[in-house]
Amino acid sequence: MIRIATRNSALAKAQAGQVAALLGGGELVEVSSDGEVGDKARFVRGVERALLDGEAEIGVHSAKDLPAEMAEGLVIAAVPVREDPADVWIGSGGSLDDVAEGARVGTASLRRRAQLLAARPDLEGTELHGNVDTRLRKLGEEELDGIVLAAAGLKRLGREGEVSFAIPAAVMTPAAGQGALVLQTRADDAGATAAAAAIGDETALRELTAERTVVALLDATCATPIGVHAQVDDTQLTIDAFVGLPDGSEWIRDRVEGAAEEPTAAGALLAERLLSAGAREILDRAEDWTASA
Repeated sequence: MIRIATRNSALAKAQAGQVAALLGGGELVEVSSDGEVGDKARFVRGVERALLDGEAEIGVHSAKDLPAEMAEGLVIAAVPVREDPADVWIGSGGSLDDVAEGARVGTASLRRRAQLLAARPDLEGTELHGNVDTRLRKLGEEELDGIVLAAAGLKRLGREGEVSFAIPAAVMTPAAGQGALVLQTRADDAGATAAAAAIGDETALRELTAERTVVALLDATCATPIGVHAQVDDTQLTIDAFVGLPDGSEWIRDRVEGAAEEPTAAGALLAERLLSAGAREILDRAEDWTASA
């Protein structure tokens, strides 16, 4: 039976369980990110070690956690059908316009904070960390008016009933890879790579490739206030991007269209346009803002 490496959080195990079902069965190998330091990349290191040490054949990651540069000897073998990439609001209100003036909003994401404040400068952003269950619990405990989470994670945990409304992508561009899973294998393991590829989705792979290209060329990290969202429609690929300061005072939005079979080229074009518009300066200032916060 094929062994599937996964983090030991409830969401990660739910995602790995879905992959096992698609594969027709599999043994989950749970790894921990406890004791790891750094940004979201720590979430993938334990899984990657399990693959490199031969403890598992396939690793499952949330695509938005996977750094642009992976550990040597590992490859992206497949991306299954993508779940809804939207960000959603949980709390009072039926739309962002309905949310009360000065409402306290919990989020740990600079990308979400930047776009919320760009749309509604009156809102008060509050740091909110922890897994999905922890954040949902803190909504009431910390007297927050709302929190913003990924629709995909809530659906995979069977908690989609908590959602008050989805935030339109035109207002909040999702994180690169949001809603997508990455199946990672050792480059020299042809059997596992073939097994993973058999449950892959070409549309999801093309979208993720375009998004990761933009992030890589902007030299962005998981903590950078940047959103990138690609959509494939038949033979056309459209990519939207947002780059902004965490306080929502300054931002850039752009969109490009390209051929679906050339996602890297489309992503490169969008990155070039963003850089020409001053994205590098904004990202550098965002990093300074984060360091001094």
